[in-house]
Amino acid sequence: MNQKRTFGTILTVLGIVGIIIGAMGFLGVGGIGLGKMNSFVPFLVGLIFFFAGINLVKTTSDRA
Repeated sequence: MNQKRTFGTILTVLGIVGIIIGAMGFLGVGGIGLGKMNSFVPFLVGLIFFFAGINLVKTTSDRA
């Protein structure tokens, strides 16, 4: 596994975590003290990381 795919995987996992934190903050569960508007920031950053990571993994070719 090369470095680009590893970095893409890390970005994807961080994106999933950001999306989950944003959703939990919006719903007000889990003791995350975010308001409705403030929860959009981690959600949007999570979406950006998620799609950037997926795109990086998908477009990186394997070389033997």
